[in-house]
Amino acid sequence: MAVLVFTENWDGKFKKLSFELVSYAQKVAEKLNVPVVAISIGEVAEEELKKLGDYGADKVVSITNEYLKTLDNQVYTKVISEVAQKENAKVILLSHNNTGKALAPRLSVKLKAAMGSGLTSLPSEVDPFTVHKKVFTGKAFANVELNSDIKVLTLSQNSFKLISSDNNATIEDYSTSIQESDIKTRVTSTDKQTGKLLLTDAEIVVSGGRGMKSPDNWGPIEELAELLGAATACSRPVSDEGWRSHEEHTGQTGKIIAPNLYIAAGISGAIQHLAGISSAKYLVAINTDPDAPIFEAADYGIVGDVHKILPELISIVKENKS
Repeated sequence: MAVLVFTENWDGKFKKLSFELVSYAQKVAEKLNVPVVAISIGEVAEEELKKLGDYGADKVVSITNEYLKTLDNQVYTKVISEVAQKENAKVILLSHNNTGKALAPRLSVKLKAAMGSGLTSLPSEVDPFTVHKKVFTGKAFANVELNSDIKVLTLSQNSFKLISSDNNATIEDYSTSIQESDIKTRVTSTDKQTGKLLLTDAEIVVSGGRGMKSPDNWGPIEELAELLGAATACSRPVSDEGWRSHEEHTGQTGKIIAPNLYIAAGISGAIQHLAGISSAKYLVAINTDPDAPIFEAADYGIVGDVHKILPELISIVKENKS
């Protein structure tokens, strides 16, 4: 038996998201008294794979295959299922991001497993297996019992701390049965945005709302973001007005993000916006209205004019950097 955790990599490197998953998996495995097996798909150096052991993986199953260079949900489901059955995995863990949301339901059906999505903490019990998860787009929580033999779980980002381990993970190469005939999706070309930090990858995000009053006032947002190595974002009314690109729109109908720090400047905090940033580790709100809903969700709040506060923040960041 084992806890199997799917660890994504980006150009052969793991990010905090994957280490968070392995840390969580290790604690679940402790409750079940079973080992943690991490699965990595793609070209990843052994030194990088070993890092998964630093957060609790006992074994890393590494799979490289020319047909797995592009995410194909059906094919990835087949591969992860193969490894799950080989390792007799009773718990399969993925991130609650776009990839995890696509793979987890397929795995649940294929393995006849119960599914718990958007988990925010460790299972309160393992017999019966009871999980704590978000419901109603993060507006409420529920305790759910999973009664099947196999459980598929997705963990909300930034909901579990990184825990270092002294595990010296063994690396095992695995040859999958995937063939060219299994591939149903063909990628003919890929266009990547360059020269700008992707919003979904950013650890820090500086976001503006209608309180910025005009698209001509976005200079301080961009300057602060550049100083912090952050991405820029906006609320839906801003993108609807054409002040900023829809690519920057965060919220329930925009991009769902989970940065370590989210700075909301001139954003009132509509529930749809908060649903898209609820997994941010820290939320800093700046607004002239002390009763704005954003302050109820914020870890730190500044009541004041963004056009005065932002230049002061920029000045402080520059001073500290120098």
